[in-house]
Amino acid sequence: MNIVFVTSEVAPLAKTGGLADVCGALPAELARQGHRVSVVMPAYRGCFHQGLAIQDTGHRLELPIGQRLVSAQLLETTLPESDVPVYLVQQAAFFDRPGLYGEGGRDYPDNCERFVLLARAALELPRFFDMAVDVFHSHDWQAGLVPALLNIEYRHARGYSGIASVFTIHNLAYQGCFPSWDMAVTGLDWRYFNYRQLEFYGQLSLLKAGLVFADALTTVSPTYAREIQTPEQGYGLDGVLRERGESLTGIVNGVDGRVWDPATDQHLPARYDVTTWQEGKAECKAALQAEMGLAVDPFVPLIGLVGRLADQKGWDLVAQVMRRWLPHEYAQWVVLGTGQPEYHSLLGDLAAQFPGKLSVRLGFHEGLAHRIEAASDLFAMPSRYEPCGLNQLYSLKYGAVPVVRNTGGLADTVTDASAAHLSAGVATGFHFDHYDADALDATLRRAVHCYRFQRGDWEKLVATGMSQDWSWGQSARQYVAMYEQAVERKRNAASQAS
Repeated sequence: MNIVFVTSEVAPLAKTGGLADVCGALPAELARQGHRVSVVMPAYRGCFHQGLAIQDTGHRLELPIGQRLVSAQLLETTLPESDVPVYLVQQAAFFDRPGLYGEGGRDYPDNCERFVLLARAALELPRFFDMAVDVFHSHDWQAGLVPALLNIEYRHARGYSGIASVFTIHNLAYQGCFPSWDMAVTGLDWRYFNYRQLEFYGQLSLLKAGLVFADALTTVSPTYAREIQTPEQGYGLDGVLRERGESLTGIVNGVDGRVWDPATDQHLPARYDVTTWQEGKAECKAALQAEMGLAVDPFVPLIGLVGRLADQKGWDLVAQVMRRWLPHEYAQWVVLGTGQPEYHSLLGDLAAQFPGKLSVRLGFHEGLAHRIEAASDLFAMPSRYEPCGLNQLYSLKYGAVPVVRNTGGLADTVTDASAAHLSAGVATGFHFDHYDADALDATLRRAVHCYRFQRGDWEKLVATGMSQDWSWGQSARQYVAMYEQAVERKRNAASQAS
């Protein structure tokens, strides 16, 4: 198949979260499985500082943005360790900026124009490169206009009638909503600004455009696919998603084994696999304790947390539990991340009070993230909601037993250490259901008790988690099956229409 990805982020060129990891790894895996894949993204300023060779294709575009034509050009590079081309849409006034979406905590006011330009540029690829495209696969609200434009403006264009559109929701909370007058920026007729199509509570929603017009919808775990069809997690779009429920598929993200593998990871002081994890993790733990200023103690349970310091990630619960544990409990905590200022202040205060038990690094450091996974005995992800989550997958692979809330992708990827699951040999971590600090506290205590007093069960947990296959290979095969179904439906519909 010939698949074109349209996305606002691709690792390593531009990244703010898991979207970039998916759009950097999945295209490469699809190519390894024999498919032709291209990626389209903006040429942000930061893309030119990632060490990849970027060249001009010579193609120039004149794209309608509202009542004006905007000039752009296509640059090209290649995803590392692959032959997948990445086409970067260069338009200095739109993308040559310090941030991807905004600065100083504020979105850029012209984000609608910026990502309309991305969508229109991507849809010109078949013409520029004489591609017989099967699928446009667009990701999140930044590419949400692609299915709408393909369905409305391009459906009768030569070579486009049989192209299917797939739209992936990585996080429904981010919806790309803009003032109603930005409808003019899209170039689409105002008749599409209605409650069944592009209008969302009086605003233009680019996310809704993707949900309504795509031939197939995906999200990043089966449980999250069910959750977003409920009022509790549907963010006002649950009705739209229930209507499209037959077209919605949940596919769990994968782990890029080229980057995340304790047997080959160059960020670690010792490398290990499922047969040598006890020695390897012990060495990694001692090294990290020393690096982070914690008491070097092989027996103390070490709890790791990496990611955004935000309520969505459960930090309101973690803060309460830390206050309870640090004065009294035999445990250490190591934290890497950045986010809400109140958690920066809290962690700074607690780390100053308990320097041998809590170490905090505010910001992000790739190598340290790997070392925390390798050193930790437990990895906490008590998220309020979690579409998929990647850190729990890294934790399983690195032998850091996950403690997670039973939601979204966490529920799909971590099997609770109940007596029945332990007996069956399928347990990989610890779950809790109710979103409150007491539930997290009790589950962490259950995990620590297992670590300290049930070593046979603990070793089974670690080995079972490390033995699982969360590679992109199986996820990519699920995407291909879904692409094939979408293309078949699209071409049957086009045939009947003609």
